[in-house]
Amino acid sequence: MRFFTKKRVVLFLLFIFPLICFLILSTGENNFKKLPILTQNVTDIADIEASNSVALKEHVSIVVFLGNDVQSMASGVLNLNEKIYKKFLDYKKFQIIAIYPKDKQEDVNELKEKIGAFTDMQKWKFVPSTSSAIESFYQSFAYNEPLLNLTSTKAFLIDKNLNLRGRLNDDKTNNKLYGYNLNSVAELNGKLKDDVKVLYYEYYAAFKNKNKNKADRKEVGL
Repeated sequence: MRFFTKKRVVLFLLFIFPLICFLILSTGENNFKKLPILTQNVTDIADIEASNSVALKEHVSIVVFLGNDVQSMASGVLNLNEKIYKKFLDYKKFQIIAIYPKDKQEDVNELKEKIGAFTDMQKWKFVPSTSSAIESFYQSFAYNEPLLNLTSTKAFLIDKNLNLRGRLNDDKTNNKLYGYNLNSVAELNGKLKDDVKVLYYEYYAAFKNKNKNKADRKEVGL
């Protein structure tokens, strides 16, 4: 048993074992948990307002509903800006969409000033719409908690293919997590931030696998 000296065991744990783990992870497919799809075919926000140039398709989007009392949403939106927006500002195709009733433009302008004081606003998208269009858009999420005064305290994560993403078993309630509490810094900084990262890694892994398959086909002359 001289082979298993203390020095060799230490070297194995420090160098060989991590390398083996890396090789297993890098060569395997779907070795990470994909972020669950809770609702498919959410209505694209581009479809609810003819003059709107913002779209969910081909973007990773976080959607919030400001409603009729925009001021009451300010603290939650500022939490979202600090804990999520600034972390993912440089990620490709990332955006935050805030939808609100058309007659609340003045209140929204004040909110935008607060956010923009220390923030590059290029990926914040503010979309005015009618009450009925907002309700219809929200209903496409298939979430059983109704809007109150056209407002929700939740932030919703929509993927590039118009799917609502979330969690099947929330660690607190053991229920599906459709949206993330804007008033909980811990939930934004923990769950939402982690889930956005998982979603981006999912796209990265799919892109990497697609390129690998192309290279394999090229080698065999396909």
